[in-house]
Amino acid sequence: MLDPEGSVEHQPSPSFPKVLLIPLAMLLAIAALLLLAFSASRQKEPDFYTFKVVNIRGKLVSLEKYRGSVSLVVNVASECGYTDSHYKALQQLQRDLGPYHFNVLAFPCNQFGQQEPDSNREIESFARKTYGASFPMFSKITVSGAGAIPAYKYLIESTGEEPTWNFWKYLVDPNGKVVKAWDSTVSVEEIRPHVTDLVRKIILKKKDEL
Repeated sequence: MLDPEGSVEHQPSPSFPKVLLIPLAMLLAIAALLLLAFSASRQKEPDFYTFKVVNIRGKLVSLEKYRGSVSLVVNVASECGYTDSHYKALQQLQRDLGPYHFNVLAFPCNQFGQQEPDSNREIESFARKTYGASFPMFSKITVSGAGAIPAYKYLIESTGEEPTWNFWKYLVDPNGKVVKAWDSTVSVEEIRPHVTDLVRKIILKKKDEL
């Protein structure tokens, strides 16, 4: 059809159906939220305190309760040549620095030389009665190889150090990151300065925040 000027009259093109706009907007909003959630989960890396373990009484507990303090994670054994010296030194360290800013976290393990053969109850009784151990103890586990619990796999992956005997020691900072690892031949007294330094930093930080 021609308009008065003789040109072709243009019909307005049909607009996008309004009824579809609301569902489309909702879908876009949901997609954006999912993307944000996925990005947040990707950014939050696991640390030692994000894991759950079973304590020596058989109860599932979260290591999150130790966040904010320093931890010395040790695979203990009751019949090892290192047992006496390590248990005495670990308890002394716990007594000197714990439990508000520091804890020894003891994980019995029968993997090396079968030197932790007893039950959890017997292991706990031995440690408490013989050495007065007041630090947290956990259920007997495997600490290396395919059967290692996730918390120990994290320790190994973080340091590149996998236990090859009893009384390996991993130092974990207040944020759950592994600072360093030492094998059985390194005494607790040798690593005490590293532990003390981290604990001192916590105390100074708290004083600054007051």
